[in-house]
Amino acid sequence: MNDNYAAERLRVIIPVGGKAKRLLPLTAETSKACLRLVNRPLIEFSLLSLAKQGIRNYIFGVKGYTNYRDLHDYFESGYGFSTRYGIQPRVHIKYQPNVEDVGSADSARINMEYYDVEDPVFAVQGDNIFDVDVKEIVDFHEKKGAVMTIALREVENVEGYGIADINKERGISRFVEKPSRKEAPSNLANTGLYVVSPEIRQIFKEKEIKHIIKQTNRLDFGFDFIPYLIKTGRPVYGYTLKGSWYDVGTPKRYLEAVHDMLSGCFLSLTDFGGRIGEKKRVWVQGESVEAMKSRKEIIRKVKQGKIELEGAVLIGRHCKIADGVRIVNSCVDNYTKIDKGAVIENSAIMDRVIVEEKTLIKESIVGRHVTIKSTAKKQTRIEAVSVIADDVTIAEGCKLEATKIYPHQFVRGEFTNQTLMASLE
Repeated sequence: MNDNYAAERLRVIIPVGGKAKRLLPLTAETSKACLRLVNRPLIEFSLLSLAKQGIRNYIFGVKGYTNYRDLHDYFESGYGFSTRYGIQPRVHIKYQPNVEDVGSADSARINMEYYDVEDPVFAVQGDNIFDVDVKEIVDFHEKKGAVMTIALREVENVEGYGIADINKERGISRFVEKPSRKEAPSNLANTGLYVVSPEIRQIFKEKEIKHIIKQTNRLDFGFDFIPYLIKTGRPVYGYTLKGSWYDVGTPKRYLEAVHDMLSGCFLSLTDFGGRIGEKKRVWVQGESVEAMKSRKEIIRKVKQGKIELEGAVLIGRHCKIADGVRIVNSCVDNYTKIDKGAVIENSAIMDRVIVEEKTLIKESIVGRHVTIKSTAKKQTRIEAVSVIADDVTIAEGCKLEATKIYPHQFVRGEFTNQTLMASLE
């Protein structure tokens, strides 16, 4: 890498806009980038992967109140994140000026101009989790003399992705955003990771770019900017991503990411603290005196066979788990209480949840501060990728299949393939 492309010179811009509609209702009141995933904000994994490779300067291209609030309140300028993971020298985090962008590329344009960025940029989508060898992709970018390099990944289902057609030299000759299966030129999907040369700042000022913004009120990397670069003959190349990459764009993909990460597929973070044995991928977290007390109690019950933990399981701090509970390939976040006889399989339970006795939760996501009532006579069942948002109470005897529940509701009854929203009254 020449000096211009050294890790300390790279700027990372992370556009975080939009409503993350496919992950609703989890994102109804929460920025997708800060959604809890294996007991920490989703975006923290990508930041950690990059920071471990020496990258220190980040700009969150935030759009909208919720995205700004959640990211700024948690990360601020980067001190806490750096301390948490022992990163020295510390990372520096800045935020998009109070200017509304009209897309991911427009966010990059605004921030490069405002912060006078004249260094190469690594642009990252805020809703992805990835492990990428930055030196390798930057070396590839330099060697090809590219204006833009896009990290690509082979996918089985092309729908919902930007798809690239590449030549033998790995130059991208065609790019189609979210094509149908018939329209897709290949199975190489855009991961939302881009290396861009400093000259991109001047390209943003070209008349045609201004015309695109004026005509469509949009400047998105996939829909607009990448096709423009290709059309105008700029060298755009595709780099095949070798590390882990997750587009946590749907509840199903969210659960797949939880399983894979607990199984050790994300190389930047394979140990979550509090592992209870070398042979098993089971963690019970706890650092303070009080949390350690809860941890010891859970481990004691596991050894006595009173609690069953199977597969890859992460249990957060200050959790209380009663006898007869069975947890399989799942994550349970901090301050959660699980009563006797409850079963949790292939699911994610966020923090401060109460799961009453005999509840069955299977392949589903339960948001923060949810209470699930259940009794031996009136068992509650939550299955088939059901998604419960924050601050919901589920009545005993409820049956939920493939059902989505928006925040702040009391729900009673049986529902299949439904979306329950609070009334406006």
